[in-house]
Amino acid sequence: MSSIRARSFDAFRARPAPSVLKGRSLAGNDRFLLVKRLTLVVAVKPHCDGCHDFVFGDLRELEGVEVVVVSSTSGDAEWSGAVQPILVAPELMNELGVRSAPFYVLIDPSKSLIVSEGTLFSPAQVASEIARFLNP
Repeated sequence: MSSIRARSFDAFRARPAPSVLKGRSLAGNDRFLLVKRLTLVVAVKPHCDGCHDFVFGDLRELEGVEVVVVSSTSGDAEWSGAVQPILVAPELMNELGVRSAPFYVLIDPSKSLIVSEGTLFSPAQVASEIARFLNP
């Protein structure tokens, strides 16, 4: 068994964050989510092993933060049994500066800023990377 622990390697880029997350549900209904508390926006894509737990898992490791799962596409039938709601929002991904999935950004609404970001591999890995923001 390997002792290698996956972690993000992206350099953080401080930038403003929106106060409302806009997109569509998988069914095509408009959705607007107000960012009221620390919010983790997780960008996923179809056929992505690292994305699977964010779409189908219980995300217990991330219970201290609001989690919003976004995608630039509807994922075809792959996400039909998704446990987490998926916000189809290519414009939002662009607004957040998400260049490609799998990726996450952490929004602090008290500062209207993205305070952390990186590539995602698993809920535990992301929880570890944002822990300092959950327990200041």
